[in-house]
Amino acid sequence: NGAQRPGAAVGMSSYAVIGTVQGPAGGRGPSPGGRYRSGLAPSRAFDFLYDPLYALSSEKDHAKANVQAHLMCDKMKKMPIFKTMFSSLIHYPWYNLRLEERNPVPAFIDQRWRGRAQQRLEVLQQLARSQPSLQIPQIVYEDPEINGRNRYKYFERPYIPFHKPFPLNVAYAVAKTEPYVYPSIISDRSRSPTSRTLGTQTDYRDGEAQTDPYSPEYVVPLGSIPELLTLATLTWGRGLPAGQAEVEMIERAREKRAWEATLPPLSDLSQTEKRRKMMDDMERKEWAFREQEIEKLQDVRLEVLKKLLRRREEDQNEVDVNRLDTHWFNRQQDKEERVRKIKHEHIKAMRKLIAKGKNVEGKLERRDVIRDYTDYASQPYGPLSRIGYFPDNHSERYVVKNHFLNTYEGLLELEATLPDSVIQPQTKAPKPKTTTTKEGFIKRTARLDMELAQVHQVLLDKKNKVKEPKKPLRFLQKITKPVPRPPTPTLLKPSIREEELELAVIFLQKLIRGRAIQNMMFEGKEKRLELIRELRTTHALQEDGQLLKKAEKQVTLALQRQRDLHEHKLSLVENHLARIEGRALVNMFDFLSKELVRLQEERKIHAFAMLAERERRIREAEESGRRQVEERRRREEDEVFKQVVQVHQSTVDSYLEDVILNSMESTAEEQAREEIQKVAVEINDIAYEMESRRTRLQSEEIVAELVYGFLIPELQKTSVKEKVRQSQRKHISAAHQIIHRSTDIVVAQNSSVVGQQELGGE
Repeated sequence: NGAQRPGAAVGMSSYAVIGTVQGPAGGRGPSPGGRYRSGLAPSRAFDFLYDPLYALSSEKDHAKANVQAHLMCDKMKKMPIFKTMFSSLIHYPWYNLRLEERNPVPAFIDQRWRGRAQQRLEVLQQLARSQPSLQIPQIVYEDPEINGRNRYKYFERPYIPFHKPFPLNVAYAVAKTEPYVYPSIISDRSRSPTSRTLGTQTDYRDGEAQTDPYSPEYVVPLGSIPELLTLATLTWGRGLPAGQAEVEMIERAREKRAWEATLPPLSDLSQTEKRRKMMDDMERKEWAFREQEIEKLQDVRLEVLKKLLRRREEDQNEVDVNRLDTHWFNRQQDKEERVRKIKHEHIKAMRKLIAKGKNVEGKLERRDVIRDYTDYASQPYGPLSRIGYFPDNHSERYVVKNHFLNTYEGLLELEATLPDSVIQPQTKAPKPKTTTTKEGFIKRTARLDMELAQVHQVLLDKKNKVKEPKKPLRFLQKITKPVPRPPTPTLLKPSIREEELELAVIFLQKLIRGRAIQNMMFEGKEKRLELIRELRTTHALQEDGQLLKKAEKQVTLALQRQRDLHEHKLSLVENHLARIEGRALVNMFDFLSKELVRLQEERKIHAFAMLAERERRIREAEESGRRQVEERRRREEDEVFKQVVQVHQSTVDSYLEDVILNSMESTAEEQAREEIQKVAVEINDIAYEMESRRTRLQSEEIVAELVYGFLIPELQKTSVKEKVRQSQRKHISAAHQIIHRSTDIVVAQNSSVVGQQELGGE
């Protein structure tokens, strides 16, 4: 756990926590990665400077805490800009935001990181471990005064939201081997335990506390091996907290220790066979347990492989679905594009057919300019782009861009240049030359007189128009001869049969046109029949006409009554026949519907029977396939087990072979070293003895042998090498001269050729 202040517990949870409370000297170093601080309330801004127990893991964290504290204390201040002080535009703000720095920490407080001293102490401790001669002075802590004035810091009741008695749970921890060194002032006081366990309340969770749980120091008495130390390899996250596998491992270790205690000692030679037999049994048990573990591991790997295959299949299915969706989307787009083109072609074809239908006979019509300009949907007003006219192209060139029209100052200048008559116009209504009514309209007679006068004036102008004489030619003009006309084509005289056919067709066309006009007139008469009758009734004012109308009316009423009676009789007969026919049809349809339902039910039953038979066959096939898969898997597992056992046997054989070879090599090497040392000692003794007995003449003989054996052959070898080098130097110099001579000739020839080429180019 990180360094803790008094009153803070090591364990932390969302409710009440029972933990070990450490004094100021009992905290451990913080874990890397940031600051960890246990407490009942969140830290303040500058706790990392004031609080002596506030620990930070590195200088980087110290800088982060300093920046956060200044951001909490400093404030943003608006500083106005003189040039744009009264601006309301976004891109010209009237102020800037500046950070107003406030440093509430006094100058005498050291704002540097306090971890340097701890790092130096750790380095010295590491040096002391590697160099025993280096002595580090013992750190003496001041008295925490747990039973004195600081007692309130180490005891605190938890805050419980409900009214229920909460007993104070206090558990005393084991005292440390090296107690504190107290000053002489309070040496007479009674020593209290260095740590206690109290119940505390906190707002934090375990996930917000330290990374690893607190592990207290311990001392192992001589001659004892606690069982708990056998689990020292288990750490937090790797075996801790213990699960079922760890508990089984601990139980197996206990059984093995109990079994080892029951083994006969090695010193008892009479029970060697019993010990070997017990060890063989234990080895077989271990191999069986190992095989079970391998089977479990294989099952787990098989499940993982199944999950991976299932996931891969799902991913592949998803990819296939996405691909099909993309393909379907592309096909839909192609379909829509084709439908759009077909519709477009259909519209074009219909437009062409309509245009052809307007002129079936293929007659050429002259352009009616008046009709074109009176119809605002014609080509002069709205030309079609398919004809080749695009009215929107280069439309910006027609936009009037003028300084006097686009700016306010230009408008003022333009207004100043205009006279008052333009700015302030005065209009007078013209007096009509013709007579008008009180409302101001021209009378019809006056309008007719005006039109007649205009027509008379136009006729007089045409009548009195004098032809202008031809002007004489000032220059000679060339008279071009007209191009001769091509010969007039002649047609062959058609036969009498063709003429009769053509006349018959023309007559038929006339009949059809006449019939069409007659139908149009008849349709118009039918549409306006009421109007015709109304006109006839209004004009039939004579008595004879009225009498005729009354007689016609009575005749029509009588005919209408007769027709009503006849229709009533027919309706009665039809109703009776319809009733009879309906009864027969109802009976027939009822029988047919029942037969249809019966046939449908029979087909459903037959279909259900077929489906049941198919399901039974499918299940039988699946069961047979599953049985085959299980048999194949059983064979595979048997083969895997055989291979594993074979591998284990081979590994054991290879291990034993390696052990035997290594032992043989080590023994052979030791024996060789011992023999070599013995031979070296004997040779040294002989050499020392010869040195002690050797005379001057023997020494000179040895020197002469060394000279004749080593020095003189070496000199002869160097002299032979020098002679060979001298003999080779002659040949090398001759070869160099030949090569240099040939290269000089080639260079001279090349230079002359290049010079001739340059002269020829000039």
